[in-house]
Amino acid sequence: MKLVQILGTGCPKCEKLKKNAEEAVQQLGMQAQVEKVTDINVIVGFGVMATPALAIDGEVKSAGKVLSAEEIKKFLV
Repeated sequence: MKLVQILGTGCPKCEKLKKNAEEAVQQLGMQAQVEKVTDINVIVGFGVMATPALAIDGEVKSAGKVLSAEEIKKFLV
């Protein structure tokens, strides 16, 4: 099972990215855990300086923008 992490402090953009990630997982019909990471120390530990960010299985795929569900699906397949 893939681990999809949304890195952000809880701003509206972070919430939108989480919603898009959940939508992407659902559209692909795959097993994945989507979790929100709000601890700034953990976020900085990923090397992220701009939120929201998307990490899949511990690897940052995007930072500083809200990806669409279609864009996220490309990272999941």
